[in-house]
Amino acid sequence: MAEAASRADCAPPRIPSRVTSRAANPRRPQSRRGVFPGFAFAAAAIPASAQAHGFGQRYDLPIPLSLYIGGAAITVAISCAMLIFFVRASPADGIAATLDLRRSALGRALVAPSVLAVLRIAGVALYVLVVFAGLFGNQGPLKNIAPVAIWALWWVGMAYVSALLGDVWKLVNPLESIFMAAERLHSRWRPGKSFGPGWTLAEPVGAWPAVGLFLVFLWMEMAWEDSDHPAQLAAAILGYSALTWAGMLAFGRRRWLAAGEVFNRVFGVLARFAPTRLRTENGRVTELELRPYAVGLLAREPAGPSEIALILLVLAAVSFDGFMETPAWAAIADTFASLTARDAADPDFHVAMRTLGLLSAPLLFLAIYALFCRLIAWCGRPTGSRAAGVSAQRVAGLFVFTLVPIAIAYEVAHYFSFLAMAGQYFIALASDPLGLGWDLFGTANRFIRPGLVDARLVWYVSLSAIVTGHVAALYLAHLLSLREFADRRSAARSQWPMLALMVGYTMLSLWIIAQPIVTSRFS
Repeated sequence: MAEAASRADCAPPRIPSRVTSRAANPRRPQSRRGVFPGFAFAAAAIPASAQAHGFGQRYDLPIPLSLYIGGAAITVAISCAMLIFFVRASPADGIAATLDLRRSALGRALVAPSVLAVLRIAGVALYVLVVFAGLFGNQGPLKNIAPVAIWALWWVGMAYVSALLGDVWKLVNPLESIFMAAERLHSRWRPGKSFGPGWTLAEPVGAWPAVGLFLVFLWMEMAWEDSDHPAQLAAAILGYSALTWAGMLAFGRRRWLAAGEVFNRVFGVLARFAPTRLRTENGRVTELELRPYAVGLLAREPAGPSEIALILLVLAAVSFDGFMETPAWAAIADTFASLTARDAADPDFHVAMRTLGLLSAPLLFLAIYALFCRLIAWCGRPTGSRAAGVSAQRVAGLFVFTLVPIAIAYEVAHYFSFLAMAGQYFIALASDPLGLGWDLFGTANRFIRPGLVDARLVWYVSLSAIVTGHVAALYLAHLLSLREFADRRSAARSQWPMLALMVGYTMLSLWIIAQPIVTSRFS
């Protein structure tokens, strides 16, 4: 079986192997982006040319890459023209038809208290398992369930589930479940007494605590050298848990979930794209609706500054993460090393560079987005009228949600092969989560198949996802323009800046994704 390998023989790279600096020392630590957390030493046994996405080789394009990128850009442009010509009105009240699933027997069964209790218990049990395995299990990342559970099954997998199914994190969040259990115990022991000081978190604070904590999380993901070490990961989880529980205790569970629980906000944003909408109250589902995809992104009220920042941070992070795999990033790192007289092979230098890039990318995205929002507002002003029209601030707050499909598309393009490989490792690790030689389910020695997802499949999945995501963003933006601007002509004019932005971003995204996946005989 040529394509089969044991866990010790290969590692699931998150995306293609890191593009290294020309001056880099081969011994320098690899980022988790180059190889899955903790699998650098296993991947060292694989030839460098075989590390891209875990494939044996890159996909040799049948035509020049420039034709793919140009064709994708033309597809996005033609789609915009068709939307302007054929979609002449926004849906009535801006909301499509929805179906209340709680009126059906199946819907009521799905949100029954017993089912929700099982989900929450499972979430808490997995949380405890990951922390316990990280602290007391084998510290080899290949033999501990913590790294693959955190970075693949939870961070990537939950993002997919949130976008494609709904806000499941609301139902399984172990931090909320544990805190709710503490609240109930307190109400029984001390009836009528408040749980916590009941401090007030001012409304202008918005979601800024979550934005700051999300930036820290992204730094851990992209730059932290211990991100593949089980004990350090478990300690980080416990630290974040303590902070979250302290925030819930001080300001109230609901208020802190809205303001400071990072993943409640991030997965909630992605879930606005999903075909279901659910609302919970004290652990119970009070609303469960079925709706068309992306309807939840047609906001009636603009997002506040903190939510705009959060969405742009999600988009900037995943784009910068891919950009770090390109020769352009290696050239930038070399240039900075020369200018600062630093050793390009120094691990601390690479951490500093990634930190600088992570801080710079959201600011660049914010500046570009603010510029295009002004252009959209200016182009959408009624012709021959002195009316101010829609303000750039309102445009920014409404149109930021239309960028969510692009973030989802890039998640699919960026992590598709990684999740396919990590899922195989999870099956093996489920039988021996602590790395103690167990075989609970008979899967501990399961073979890993690196060729399960090849470069050709990933390239076409990435191409389709990125083009579809940008077309979906244009569609949503067009519907919002028809609703917000004075007439159809104004709405159409307002979309020209958006079209330019989407075409440019499509081309950039495809170029970034293509660097480690494909090669071309025409280059």
